[in-house]
Amino acid sequence: MFGWFRHLMPREDRFFDLYARHAEQIVIGARELRAMLNGGDAVRRHYPAVLAAEDAADAVTREVVTAVRRTFVTPFDRGSIQGLISRMDDSIDQMKKAAKAITLFEMTEFSADFQRMGDAIVRCADLLQDAVPLLARMGPNAGRINELCEQIRRVEGDADDIHESGMIGLFRHTTPDKVLRFIAEREVLDQLERIVDRFDDAANEIEGIVVEHV
Repeated sequence: MFGWFRHLMPREDRFFDLYARHAEQIVIGARELRAMLNGGDAVRRHYPAVLAAEDAADAVTREVVTAVRRTFVTPFDRGSIQGLISRMDDSIDQMKKAAKAITLFEMTEFSADFQRMGDAIVRCADLLQDAVPLLARMGPNAGRINELCEQIRRVEGDADDIHESGMIGLFRHTTPDKVLRFIAEREVLDQLERIVDRFDDAANEIEGIVVEHV
């Protein structure tokens, strides 16, 4: 009886708008972080924009959590709603950590592997932004959603290879007088890889939602 009543109640679909707004900030953060990896003065100029994007994304996350508590009928179960926004927020939180590490270690030069990792981050952000709005109509969009998630997974695999290549390059070019620089570069490269991993987590969350509700 209660389930029948819930079915008749209008759903609160503004969650999809909130996801879209959050995904937009993720894309902004990813592009600004990639710009930092161009090195030189770009590090200083683009760092504040990464922080601003993360702050804006946090604000959207808080809106989602509040809306979940106040909404009677949600488009899909509350745990999945909060799980997805949490996984999305993890990606931009990790961007902030990477950007902070770059500035903490005063890095202004980056090899091609760092920049390729930045490109992978931007690619994942774009794919996530494409996938999220499709959740509003999961049934007809299920195939496309799964395709986008699979693309994120492939980028994550490529990023693993880039990370390995980058680590080998760092090791081979490290001399005793550059050990501290090696530690700093290894930490930042690890941080960049973790960003892509967080996108993979978000893709897994999206696929789980589709499986559960289609």
